[in-house]
Amino acid sequence: MVQSVMCQDHTKTFLFVGSYTEGQKGDGIHVYDFKNEDGALSEVAKISDIVNASYLALSPNGQYLYTCSKTKLERDGSVSSFKIDTVSGRLTFINEQPSGGRNPVHINTDRGNEYVINANFTDAGLAIYKIKEGGGLAPFSQLMEFSGSSITKGRQDEAHLHSTIFSPDGHYLLAMDLGTDMIHTFEFDVESEDNFVSMEHSSVNKVIGSGPRHFVFHPNKLYGYCINEINGTISSYLYEDGMLTPNGVVFSYSRRLDKYQSADIHISPDGRFLYASNRGDDENSISIFGINEIDGTLQKVGHTSTYGIHPRSFVIDPSGNYLLVANQITGNIVIFRRNKESGLLTKLEHEIQLKAPASLKMRTYQKE
Repeated sequence: MVQSVMCQDHTKTFLFVGSYTEGQKGDGIHVYDFKNEDGALSEVAKISDIVNASYLALSPNGQYLYTCSKTKLERDGSVSSFKIDTVSGRLTFINEQPSGGRNPVHINTDRGNEYVINANFTDAGLAIYKIKEGGGLAPFSQLMEFSGSSITKGRQDEAHLHSTIFSPDGHYLLAMDLGTDMIHTFEFDVESEDNFVSMEHSSVNKVIGSGPRHFVFHPNKLYGYCINEINGTISSYLYEDGMLTPNGVVFSYSRRLDKYQSADIHISPDGRFLYASNRGDDENSISIFGINEIDGTLQKVGHTSTYGIHPRSFVIDPSGNYLLVANQITGNIVIFRRNKESGLLTKLEHEIQLKAPASLKMRTYQKE
């Protein structure tokens, strides 16, 4: 007689949500328990005294949460650090540091869990923080400021740093400058006094008026993709030793519009599909592209409505079975089941309602 043994799930997955709070202290960070069986969410913790937690980052070891805060204010913003209770999902505040400029919009960590990189949008710059023992942040040790402009009036009158990403080998940092259409490259050297040194000969001058916003590397470390906010496209690149070589451009929207607001970009864990979010009253969609495993080029699969307005952020869960999107203006977080073979998305019935959700991050932990 064959006996069947029920397989127990020894993992727990949390969804972390950063939100705008209208410039006042409020419910800026929420933590949800995510059910891998059906995609259901239940709130387990929140931070209620933070201002405009517009972007979140998890440390590589999953023990700490970092966030841009005091974003979109007339004064300089800040960056904050929290300890994560990996069993309950509760967050404990560690410390806060000035951001080095107005409107911090993106935060990032190196894979060694030693540095945090903050990108300031309005006062274009990158602030570099060393992580102290216990996960807190030292005052920024390096502040790199940028200048310049491009052709789109009102959106590219000056430099606007929008995000950073470390190269797959960890030796370089790429910085997307929406205001000047540049992808700046920096060499990362932990032994030098200035840990990040500009490599302008390796920087990429993109198509004028494109507005590079976010970047993602393929799991195979050979390809990279940049979502361009202003012209609604996705640029493909070949990557090697800090150098990006253009490898094609695709249109991310489902139709031509007078104004584009492309936002977020992610690749499925298996490397087969790329997803991008497209904002706009006549769009609000997730575009889906297949990735050619031979040369990294993109082939359009389709578009899915986000069932809300202004999809600023989305995330693919660690298993690759789900995609969750945060519609900032309508305040709803929508859960889709993802077909791993076709890449297509199917909306699930349950969703959650929050005020101005702006950043989503997920992590799976082993149960103790």
